[in-house]
Amino acid sequence: MIVIGGMVLGILIGAYTAKKSGGGRLDMAQYAAGYGIALALLGLIATIAISRYMV
Repeated sequence: MIVIGGMVLGILIGAYTAKKSGGGRLDMAQYAAGYGIALALLGLIATIAISRYMV
């Protein structure tokens, strides 16, 4: 759940960042992909850490 939430949040932040800086649709897609992947990886690390320390 944390991974999916991080990915969705990253996509939204990336698209907003590109649009704010005056980028086009392809720039928004690229920023959204980059931020989505980055935050999904952080969510994965958080999920692994939580599951290791809970058990």
